[in-house]
Amino acid sequence: MVDRVKFKNVEVSRLGLGNMRLPCKTPIKREANPLIDYDKAQQIVDMAYENGVNYFDTAYMYHCGKSEKFIGQTLKKYPRDSYFLADKLPIWMCKTPADMEKIFNKQLQRTGIDCFDFYLLHSLDKSNFEKCEKYGAYDFVLKKKAEGLVKNIGFSFHGTVEDLKKIVSAHPWDFAQIQMNYLDWKNQDAKTQYQILTDAGIPIIVMEPVRGGKLADLPKDAEAVLKQNAPDKSIASWAMKFVASYDNVITILSGMNSLEQMQDNLNTLTDFVPMNENEFKVCENVASIINKNDIIPCTGCDYCADCPKGVKISTIFDVYNKLKTGEYTEFEAKDQYKNIDVNHTACVKCGKCKEHCPQGIDIPNELAGKINDLFS
Repeated sequence: MVDRVKFKNVEVSRLGLGNMRLPCKTPIKREANPLIDYDKAQQIVDMAYENGVNYFDTAYMYHCGKSEKFIGQTLKKYPRDSYFLADKLPIWMCKTPADMEKIFNKQLQRTGIDCFDFYLLHSLDKSNFEKCEKYGAYDFVLKKKAEGLVKNIGFSFHGTVEDLKKIVSAHPWDFAQIQMNYLDWKNQDAKTQYQILTDAGIPIIVMEPVRGGKLADLPKDAEAVLKQNAPDKSIASWAMKFVASYDNVITILSGMNSLEQMQDNLNTLTDFVPMNENEFKVCENVASIINKNDIIPCTGCDYCADCPKGVKISTIFDVYNKLKTGEYTEFEAKDQYKNIDVNHTACVKCGKCKEHCPQGIDIPNELAGKINDLFS
């Protein structure tokens, strides 16, 4: 059984199942695909539950709004007090304060549950947090907690260190969710984010521990370093082990879309032994190698997928990154790029994608720069 970590008066599984990248019936990118393969996805949930995973995470827009319904239906077969369900309020989708109530009620209806164990203000950065404050989003969720519809209040974060300091000091938080992995430990200063939350006594839920799968599919020279140090361990296990080695992390969310991925994570987080000093140094070395490949830090979350021109942004970046990491030759990359129906040339630089990118990527400039230079 997977390890569990004490949170308040309960125990939460060290491994959590994220429901943003479930298996789907069509090859369209999973994050923006509403056609969830219920049979395959149910097998993943069942395997997780049977091995002690009790934390399940979803959000209003995952799988075009179908993730909440899926996980709610899937968990109905299990006793309600045997698992925790996390959901999120997307403030950027609210045009008026009244929309918070509409979205929350829709989430209850989709999932079919009586309350959310963990409820987050979603994807906070400077802009989203300012809107939350303007609309009274924290007080709204606090009211839901008083009504017994929410048990723990938190936020997921995609901003600067200064943004985080302001958010932490603004309200009492039960927990926070940050992007943390051995690449972003320095690249996005997750190290400082971790310390700010730890010093404030706020437990951490980790998202993107394998960076949307990128840390399971490394450049060949980076992969060789890991294999040399632990030939019997998977590449992804290094990323999971790095995150789990920090004391203030209570749950690590992984968007597992196969039973093999689930088993690998279970192996890593059962009877867990933290990293030693040498293993931390190996991860630091691998991060340096990855950065030298000049990849675009896209995790494929598809928050940018509502491009008014339909540009397939994450697919374009994926082809570029696979070329840079050596998975594609230049010929293969250009051949793959030709099959993208709406490419970078359709971009009108409206900036909408940049506003929604959790990674802070300057998407229009990347499309006009690196992508244009390579594929035009």
